[in-house]
Amino acid sequence: MKTIDDYNFEGKKALIRVDFNVPLDAEQHVTDTTRIEAAKPTIIKVLEDGGSAVLMSHLGRPKGHRVPEMSLRHICDEVSEIIGVQVKFVEDCIGEKAVSAANNLKSGEILLLENLRYYNEETSGDPGFAEQLAALGDIYVNDAFGTAHRAHASTTIVARFFPGNKCFGYLLAKEIEAIDKVMSSGEKPVTAILGGAKVSSKITIIENILDKVDHLIIGGGMTYTFIKAKGGSIGDSICEDDKLDLALDILRKAEAKGVEIHMPTDVLAADAFSNDANTQVVPVGSIPDGWQGLDAGPATLEQFKKVILSSKTILWNGPVGVFEMETFAKGTIALGNYIHEATTNGAFSLVGGGDSVAAVKQFGFQDKVSYVSTGGGAMLESLEGKTLPGIAAILS
Repeated sequence: MKTIDDYNFEGKKALIRVDFNVPLDAEQHVTDTTRIEAAKPTIIKVLEDGGSAVLMSHLGRPKGHRVPEMSLRHICDEVSEIIGVQVKFVEDCIGEKAVSAANNLKSGEILLLENLRYYNEETSGDPGFAEQLAALGDIYVNDAFGTAHRAHASTTIVARFFPGNKCFGYLLAKEIEAIDKVMSSGEKPVTAILGGAKVSSKITIIENILDKVDHLIIGGGMTYTFIKAKGGSIGDSICEDDKLDLALDILRKAEAKGVEIHMPTDVLAADAFSNDANTQVVPVGSIPDGWQGLDAGPATLEQFKKVILSSKTILWNGPVGVFEMETFAKGTIALGNYIHEATTNGAFSLVGGGDSVAAVKQFGFQDKVSYVSTGGGAMLESLEGKTLPGIAAILS
């Protein structure tokens, strides 16, 4: 696996695919700089070698149109401040303006190209568009894990034009290593915590990781599909009635493979989907009609704690309750604390995929786990065992 450390960028222009698809407020100010900060080490390495950096990214979904609110110009000052170098901006990503700006770049300088998705050729993976992007650099660096599952021009096709001169940036290399630790090289026992609302969105992940893990903790809304399948009463809790047979099949497969499944034994139930609802702790299979399970109960959390603290490798994907409401956030916060304790004791912990990352940020666990993935869809597809096109393009 070639990384940025395998190259000296002195006198070279690095064409770096970053993921600067950051959230903006109504005034186009960046509200979360995580992705920009994550790209900093790669950019600094290029500059310190004596090279220059041409950064390309998308922002939002302009669908081939020049949507002013989605211009990367809006984030240029924020990128400059975080990197510590005044970033130059060019209002196109191909064509004369882009070529001229790239050609005039001196060692130690950074150029940010305009939004790649102003062109439909980016998302369609157009080779001609990719070739024009390739003309802007000497070495191609992919550091955008968040888009590595897309066979787009800037993430995959462009790599064809850099035979022998392409590599992973620090961020993408870290993501690959973190997933590898969970999926193949991690110290046992390995525990996967899968939460969230639907079994259907996790089927492929569950089936792929059953050969890799020793313990599987199932929490969140999808608990109730499993409990109903086993004959429990779940009241008005969320449930996928068409997945009951699948849930039982998953439990059978896990047992056959020697994987221990851990599910809630009690839950915090509410008489409405509201932060101000009446609540009671009830056994998970005895939720009264008119009530719904919205968080893990105290006995469940004690059970989960024992499993997590005995683990050496931990994957956390999905909350165990409706953490967006304070009343039902306690279970997810407790889970974060257990994972933090296990990590402090030497375990490797990876958090990835949508809501679990949001929960980690909301409750301040970013620095209390080993690694927080920057890619939602890319992370999930990796856990499903798929080869991501953006990664394959560098390895080929």
